[in-house]
Amino acid sequence: MMNQKNIIIIMVDGGRLDRAQNSNIFKKLKSKSIFFSNSITYGPHTIAAMHAVFSGSYGSRTGTNSYWSTFKFKKNKFKTLTEYLKTKNYTTHADVINQLVVPKQGFDNYVVHDESKDDLVKRHKILLEEMNQKKSNNNFFLYLHYSKIHTGIMNEVLKIYDNYSNDFFSNKEKNESRYDNLFQTAESYLDEILIKISQLELDKNSIILVMSDHGISVGEKLGERAYGAYCYDYTIRNFAYFLVPDSNPLEIKQQIRTIDYMPTILDFLNISLDKSYSNLDGISLLPLIKGKSISEPYAFSETGNPLKDKAPPKEPNTKSIRTSKWKLIFNEYNNTKELYNLQLDPNENNNLIGTGEKIEKKLWAELQNLINKRD
Repeated sequence: MMNQKNIIIIMVDGGRLDRAQNSNIFKKLKSKSIFFSNSITYGPHTIAAMHAVFSGSYGSRTGTNSYWSTFKFKKNKFKTLTEYLKTKNYTTHADVINQLVVPKQGFDNYVVHDESKDDLVKRHKILLEEMNQKKSNNNFFLYLHYSKIHTGIMNEVLKIYDNYSNDFFSNKEKNESRYDNLFQTAESYLDEILIKISQLELDKNSIILVMSDHGISVGEKLGERAYGAYCYDYTIRNFAYFLVPDSNPLEIKQQIRTIDYMPTILDFLNISLDKSYSNLDGISLLPLIKGKSISEPYAFSETGNPLKDKAPPKEPNTKSIRTSKWKLIFNEYNNTKELYNLQLDPNENNNLIGTGEKIEKKLWAELQNLINKRD
């Protein structure tokens, strides 16, 4: 569809879909972009989520499926988005929250900011200016990680409460307010960054993806005070807005997965997949964007529930498979299952497992296929 475009990913760590949908700044963004309103993350925590985005594949195959497995990423089998762009002579730069969150291979510069001290608005505006000055030589890929929601949750929730603190779960209004204040800082950041992009006219020659990696709990389910413990929709639904030059605004309501972003970007750029590497789990969404009908793939998510432990387990023990209408969750840690009709029960309160729903058996078989799929 197009080539010779810069790629900018603005990642809002811990950005909830419902807040984006109610935000005036995000509504303005939606009016200019291709918005995927039913996007599902592979991992409801950053490391697994972002390795899946960059590889177009599930962590169950790439090796990065938990908080502890950044260094298990099978870089000889999975070529990252950055590496693909590097082969096309892109200048590549990442500004990240820590050394573990996205694969390093292919980046010319991989810089860690201080999430507690750095002014990310100022820092990222300067980066945009620097990349814009370099672009006369070749195109660039810039990954900007907005970490302040994470920082606030770390300081105000993770350090104060545990996953079963009555003080947290009995104060939903306080939790909502805390999160809303953090999200508002993200809105301000995004507004300023998008204005800067427009001033530099980078929106005319760049594909820009504004996304979140996962959502964050405001106390919906006892046992998860933040994220990464369960596979419920408040953390596994994320947002994705693609700003593409010369394209009309569009909302796509069909379920897609975060593993689909990478093949979509490569398709936009006419970059072919490297057959010497493993096949992707994700698919290009370009046909969907062009108005063609494509069948909806299942979305697989998994995480490691710490239960009463302070640290998550080394391997995932909570797994889910999702369609637009149904979700099946398998809790390996106690061998229980949950089945939800998402259209009738979006808050996942009414567990239909064992009630005779025909879909249960099919979803269980498909989930086992995904769990057992190895490279």
